[in-house]
Formats: sequence, structure tokens, C-alpha cells
Amino acid sequence: MAVLERKKEMEIGIDRVLGGLTRQKEEKPELQKVIERSTFKLKHGKFVYAKVRKAPEHGRHFMISSDNSEITVVTLEENLRYLDMEERRGEDYSIIELNSTIPFYTVGLIATVSGAIAKFGISLLVISTYSKEYILVNERYSNAARNALTTIGLKEIK
Repeated sequence: MAVLERKKEMEIGIDRVLGGLTRQKEEKPELQKVIERSTFKLKHGKFVYAKVRKAPEHGRHFMISSDNSEITVVTLEENLRYLDMEERRGEDYSIIELNSTIPFYTVGLIATVSGAIAKFGISLLVISTYSKEYILVNERYSNAARNALTTIGLKEIK
């Protein structure tokens, strides 16, 4: 009995330390319900995934990411001329914007999306922002990726 009481005290203590960020099991959304209420949209244009020597100005490019070893830019093909490019991936990409009803708390959402696309034999890159996820697939396979997403229950917004 003392062990169970101690475990409960530890759980309460952890919840206090995390400022109430822990969630009870019954509060977690069911994955399939979240998927059925979520949507996706194909962004227009051919996108390029590039490594650059210096960070470009914000506003023109879809995404700029940097860490201690490199700067990566995802941008429309026509914006390459504005980059001091070191290297680029050879293929052009399509970007699929995922609009999840509860993005931060859905365990398995990205795994389910990735698995569905992988079943079609398509590789992907994932970009996560504060409120959305983006899937980059080779442009040639964008229709197959869209089919994969509708197969699992996501609804496409045109």
C-alpha cells in the first residue's frame, strides 16, 4: 500500500514541476478521431531543398532553418537566384500542409501519415512549425501522396 501511495505522490509532484503539462490518459485524443477532423492542402509551386552559405532575408522563402553546422532553405524554384547556394537536393518537391485539430498532443499522427505515404513507396521530409506540420514529397509523387492521405481519412482542402 505504501508503494502505491508513494507512486501517486511522485506523479503529483511531477505534474507540479511541469506546471500542469502532464495529461491524464482519458484526456488524450484518439488518433483516428483527430485524423478524421484534420485536413491537408497541397501548396502550389515547385519547391527546392537547399543548403546555403549565409542566411537569406526572411519573407521570400518558405522556410529557413539553421543550426551550428548549416543553414537550410526550402523555397520556390524561382527564388534560387536570391540564395548563396552551396548545394541543393536534385529533385523538386511538393509541400503538403497538414492542419491537425490538436497538433501537439496527437501521439502517432506523423507516424501514421508517414506510414501511409511509405506504403506508396514514397520518401518524405517533415517540417514542423509551432502550429503545423508540412510534408515534402518528390513533386512527381504528389498525387500518390495525396491519395495516401485521403486513404487514412484526412480531408483535402483545395
